[in-house]
Amino acid sequence: MDGNRMATVVGFTAALAVLAGLVWLVGIDETLAALATADPGALLAVAGIAILWLVSWGLALWTVLQALGAPVAPHTAVLVFVAAVFSNNVTPFGQAGGEPLSALLISTAADSEYETGLAAIATVDTVHFLPSVGYAIVGFTFVAAGAVQLTRNLTFAAGAVAALAVGIPTIAVLGWRHRDRVQAAVIRGVVPALAALSSVMPRWSPPSAENIEARIEGFFSAIERIATDRRTVLQTFGLSAFGWVCLSASLWTSLYAVGAPVPVEVVLLVVPVGSIASVVPLPGGSGAIETVLVTLLVSTAPVSAALATSAVLIHRVGSYLLPTIIGGGVAAALSVDQATSPEE
Repeated sequence: MDGNRMATVVGFTAALAVLAGLVWLVGIDETLAALATADPGALLAVAGIAILWLVSWGLALWTVLQALGAPVAPHTAVLVFVAAVFSNNVTPFGQAGGEPLSALLISTAADSEYETGLAAIATVDTVHFLPSVGYAIVGFTFVAAGAVQLTRNLTFAAGAVAALAVGIPTIAVLGWRHRDRVQAAVIRGVVPALAALSSVMPRWSPPSAENIEARIEGFFSAIERIATDRRTVLQTFGLSAFGWVCLSASLWTSLYAVGAPVPVEVVLLVVPVGSIASVVPLPGGSGAIETVLVTLLVSTAPVSAALATSAVLIHRVGSYLLPTIIGGGVAAALSVDQATSPEE
């Protein structure tokens, strides 16, 4: 636990250092001055839009859990999703780092197997990827059409959109087609590692290879069950698409709050591309996401670096800090409920 706390402290320290460096490069006084002029009504709107985003994607999780035979109340699914966002925001590599903890939170709330929770959050995250690609392509098409020249940052955006549209789906398809090999590779790697860990933790018995194999098969079965349920896929996709609209609206409203509204296509491009930065080894990609958002805004819209930075900070308060605070409380409550529930 101490090691985990130390890693969290180091991660947040690094993220704050990156953010401080960004503000310093842009100009501390200029950024603070822009923040001071922010419209209070627009700031409240950003908070409201963030709530809509969380509810939308929480209902997407609710839809998936219903299809997996682990139904929960809609409001419970929304709260659990906010807790999952918290786990993503406090672990390195964003969703990739937070999914195991998110799966545990979901399985606890839904009283289901761990692999069911993992399949649910993995499915929701995968579906979220699809509309982001569409928005990014539409945004880039209009931004590039109106650009005088293809700058270095626009070239980066084009590469990011291509990676979203081609690279990641290709990896996912290959992984699914060769899931038997993936399963065998996981077992070969995990079983010896767990055996070595048990040698230094004598009171802990590692799961057998057969148990691990059964859990992986359960995970793939759950994914396949969802993928073949057209109604679930369409509902989840629609809720996910609306959530991306909310995230884009959050950034647009943040820019409006500081007096720098931009064309809609700009935020449709910037928000999905900026989310790629969550893969960096910082808590929830914090620091890296802000840097990418500011860089792309300055290069794709007539907005100064100080105004872009102030707007991005406002946007991230709604889309990062708010769910982290609320989700932390929900995650703590779920942990307490699990600890106090009677053992069967």
